[in-house]
Amino acid sequence: MDTFREIVNRLPAAIRQELEVLPNVVINEIEEIRMRCGQNVRLQTTAGEKIISHMITAEELVKILNSLIKYSYYAYEEDLAKGFITIEGGHRVGICGKAVVKNGQTTLIKEISSMNIRFAKEIKGCSDKIARYLVGGDGRPLSTLIVSPPGCGKTTMLRDIARSLSSRKIKVAVCDERSEIAGMYNSNPSFDLGSRTDVLDGAAKAQGIQMLIRSMSPQVIITDEIGKKEDLDAASQCLSSGVALITSVHGSCRQSLEKSEIYPLIEKGFFSNIIILNNSHGPGTVAEVING
Repeated sequence: MDTFREIVNRLPAAIRQELEVLPNVVINEIEEIRMRCGQNVRLQTTAGEKIISHMITAEELVKILNSLIKYSYYAYEEDLAKGFITIEGGHRVGICGKAVVKNGQTTLIKEISSMNIRFAKEIKGCSDKIARYLVGGDGRPLSTLIVSPPGCGKTTMLRDIARSLSSRKIKVAVCDERSEIAGMYNSNPSFDLGSRTDVLDGAAKAQGIQMLIRSMSPQVIITDEIGKKEDLDAASQCLSSGVALITSVHGSCRQSLEKSEIYPLIEKGFFSNIIILNNSHGPGTVAEVING
């Protein structure tokens, strides 16, 4: 609630006035605030979509971005080039517009056309229903793959898994390439990841996983959305080092995994369990568990 109010205070007065009068029950259900140039502001909630009457302008989008990053473009330069920023509280802001490309790489997004503020949530205990799949009979963490379409709670699940394993006296390391799991801000995570969890923030997974293995002696590494070839090589290094890996991939069923970049690891039996999520009964619904 507090971080929601802080973000609302950085929005144009016309939007702020409409949001401030919403009942708390609606505010607590807000997952996204979507703003598209020339269109009405839309709220995505757990109950559905709600339309705000104000129509956003290009000038307002620029002002909102400046306010969210506190005019510190230098600090957010790399993330802005990727099309998103993570702000205080672990909330993620996606940005679309005209991409400036140099040497085949996007270096800047200008002429902002739309923005999506995604509110990160902490749901303690949401991983309890899969806890038995995360640790073996000997008390050691098991390599586990979380499969989920966008918006079905996989990052929230990974966040709570870190907290849960840490509470079981397991040394956890989080490789948080996009600052989504921990939401690090001023050296502190925005969420409770447990007292035995170390976070490497902003490092590419391929390098970050290797750094954590060498420097922090974790029993398990948690990271989000693995898939690039170099990521898979780093994941394989986890296996050879005796470190478990808990990660995620976009997908909706067994068949979708066969087309994913991570399938070679699945074929090799790298993961002890594969857990498929959907939102049939709300985000984080466990649809299926496949034992490796």
